[in-house]
Amino acid sequence: MAQLDVRHKLEILADAAKYDASCASSGTAKRDSRGGKGIGSTEGMGICHAYAPDGRCISLLKILLTNSCIFDCHYCVNRKSSNVRRARFTAKEVVDLTLAFYKRNYVEGLFLSSGIIRSPDYTMEQIVEVARSLREDHDFRGYIHLKTIPDADPELVRLAGIHSDRVSINIELPTERGLKRLAPEKDGQRIEAAMADVAHAIDDAADATRYKHAPRLAPAGQSTQMIVGADSATDSDIVLRASSLYGRYKLRRVYYSAFSPIPDASAVLPLRRPPLMREHRLYQSDWLMRFYGFQPQDVVAAAGPTGMLPLDIDPKLAWALKHRERFPVDLNRAPKEMLLRIPGLGVKAVNAILASRRLRRLRLDDIARLTVSIARLRPFIVAEDWRPTLLADRADLKPLVAPPREQLELFG
Repeated sequence: MAQLDVRHKLEILADAAKYDASCASSGTAKRDSRGGKGIGSTEGMGICHAYAPDGRCISLLKILLTNSCIFDCHYCVNRKSSNVRRARFTAKEVVDLTLAFYKRNYVEGLFLSSGIIRSPDYTMEQIVEVARSLREDHDFRGYIHLKTIPDADPELVRLAGIHSDRVSINIELPTERGLKRLAPEKDGQRIEAAMADVAHAIDDAADATRYKHAPRLAPAGQSTQMIVGADSATDSDIVLRASSLYGRYKLRRVYYSAFSPIPDASAVLPLRRPPLMREHRLYQSDWLMRFYGFQPQDVVAAAGPTGMLPLDIDPKLAWALKHRERFPVDLNRAPKEMLLRIPGLGVKAVNAILASRRLRRLRLDDIARLTVSIARLRPFIVAEDWRPTLLADRADLKPLVAPPREQLELFG
């Protein structure tokens, strides 16, 4: 490992970091280096691509400090017993790489995680040193996201928050049962205690901002990630756990990562990865709870008795088909919270409806201009010139509103 040059280390440790999905770069404070001070910026147009809420593509240098680890989690490609090539950066090498990539306009920030070497405290010290050196020695003002370690000293985690824009602690698996089975060296209660400590530290730092020189702590908040499909947890289990984490620790995001088979996998792991569409449906459910007013119980209802969300239709449509008594909805009279429940209508479309109906009664043609497919909306809405008298009670409604299946092209 000592004989590897920086380029070979980068090849190994960038590849090892690809399994971590939680590297969005939104919600942080705005900083730049205009005026000749500092280097870097948290703004601008987008070697990991993340997306801000406004759709901008943002590139981050996404690497591990090391892929060596003292833990032996079954689902992790970097576990102690895994037969993979190991590498390790020094803190200075990560700093130099980040600056070099930024100056070449390759990236706008850094996403840094690590396997655990020697001890959680030692590893956390190295991670913090990278961020400290970038901020204090080089006045770097770009985006920094640090993965923190649950068992590390809380003071080290606090320092990580001071020097970074976002921190995250992976909850790993949706259930305590799954964690004990696949990662027996980790403790779900300790992980959540660490998340609670970060949440309290962020709140305390926010209260102290009335003082001019009080440091900000992780202005983009904290996030976490759950592995989907490595254990027997259902979509309902995952959604309920995510909702609990959002409520208790004020998380900015919960990320879902479909389990991927790894080399020399343990016998307790599934032989096949779950459908990627399952991960997508969980993200859609997460979006419904965060922006559409859905409650976790609504998503559980959409999943049905099996606890699994349907893969052929989105969760919003699944919920609507299970609650036919709530439809059709009068677009000219219904409150915003009910308009947001209509399949096929997004937040922007609903806001446009609310603004337009103050001026006139909306017709079906008006709604057609706000959506991709008006045919999918017809069974669920009432407009000035439309009432679904024949569609509303049809038992075979799902085939009419579900998206058509498409044949994929091999070279498309």
